[in-house]
Amino acid sequence: MYQTQLDGKHYELGTSGFLYRSSKLMYDHETKSFWSTLQGVPVVGPLVGKDISLNQRYVVTTTWGQWKKQHPETAVLSLDTGHRRDYGEGVAYQKYFATDELMFKVPGKDNRLLNKDSVVALRDANNQLAIAAKFLAKQPVYSDKLGDQELVVLTNGVGANRVYDSTGVVFKSYDGENTAIDQKGTKWTVNESELTAGTKSLSRLPAHRAFWFGWSSQFPDTRLVK
Repeated sequence: MYQTQLDGKHYELGTSGFLYRSSKLMYDHETKSFWSTLQGVPVVGPLVGKDISLNQRYVVTTTWGQWKKQHPETAVLSLDTGHRRDYGEGVAYQKYFATDELMFKVPGKDNRLLNKDSVVALRDANNQLAIAAKFLAKQPVYSDKLGDQELVVLTNGVGANRVYDSTGVVFKSYDGENTAIDQKGTKWTVNESELTAGTKSLSRLPAHRAFWFGWSSQFPDTRLVK
């Protein structure tokens, strides 16, 4: 997820149908430049070299039941789109996801994980970090660093991961819903945008939930936790 408003300019983006290293490329309607989905920057076309980098926002992969429980007033997009395509779960790519085979080639495979294993991935200007989703499913609270950035990943019972700037706070438990407790016994309220305890707050950090083959193809030097 990216903010498409940057320096007073709105970039209207769509799906190009083209791939780079088996990851989808976006395009902007005005210049038809191609954009990297994993980096939020133009990679082909007239916008390349213009120092444009969209600000990444946080997003979570979860179940509708869990989300609705925590956010009962949520509006949801209807699957009845008026078009003939069936958007039901698993309809389009069920056979593809049933195997570890890839639809398109990538320049190199990293065998530290299976191709389609999911990772929670973060990056900054100089570093990349990927954490296996299977590992996090067994670690409701996981602390790490991306460069100098201290972070904590909170994972609930349906495997939804949220990453926060821990800034030195060490967490010891998470109830899977609304409360995390640090090692001093302070209770923190878990929100989509931040963790809060009284007047203190810790911001949410942007992270990708990606397939290992796509992330490792783009960032072959990424540090992996599994």
